[in-house]
Amino acid sequence: MQIIRKNFTLKILAVALAIVGWAYIRFANNPVIAAHFNEQLTVPITTVNVPLGYVVHYTESSATVTIANKRGVPPVRAQDVKAVLDLAGRGAGVYNVPVELVAPDVAIQSLSPASVTLTLEKLAHQTARVVLHYVGNLRTGVVVSQSSTSPQNVSVSGASGAISQIAEIRTDVPIPEAPHDFDEMLRPIPVDAGGHEVDGVQVAPDLVRVQVTFVSATTR
Repeated sequence: MQIIRKNFTLKILAVALAIVGWAYIRFANNPVIAAHFNEQLTVPITTVNVPLGYVVHYTESSATVTIANKRGVPPVRAQDVKAVLDLAGRGAGVYNVPVELVAPDVAIQSLSPASVTLTLEKLAHQTARVVLHYVGNLRTGVVVSQSSTSPQNVSVSGASGAISQIAEIRTDVPIPEAPHDFDEMLRPIPVDAGGHEVDGVQVAPDLVRVQVTFVSATTR
């Protein structure tokens, strides 16, 4: 008993250090244990092989990827991983496309979302005449004597679904309180039958010159 009690604290410490050392040697080189270092990355979702003359719409902008890293191996960088939607060989329609990862040789633990629902639409183009739309107080006592736009027609392009919603291309001209010669560059706006702007449509040119002569209603 005397031998056991002598330097008892030091002996306990030595045993503890021995156990720690054994555990390190036992598990540090074990590939199963060493692989339990998960890394989570958020990467943008992009499309590849979009057919010429088509546009794609989808709501998910990024994917979350969980990667199992090995001990001693540098962590994977987000810029080294790509989440892509391959649209090769597809035409207009709605599809559920699997998310494909382009990454170094790593073990993927999870991927969310695993697929993305998207719409593939054909691009459409048309020419439309610019319509003047007068806004403001209609009881100012002034009327339009003459008006013009330059150019008179604009080019409209976008997804076929959006183009089909356009009722007219208009510019909003404010009505003055008194006779006035209006001459400004205004934006032509694609609107639907309810007068709401149609999104996802490009108009060229994006500005047109609008000239309007407002005169007193009593002088006409």
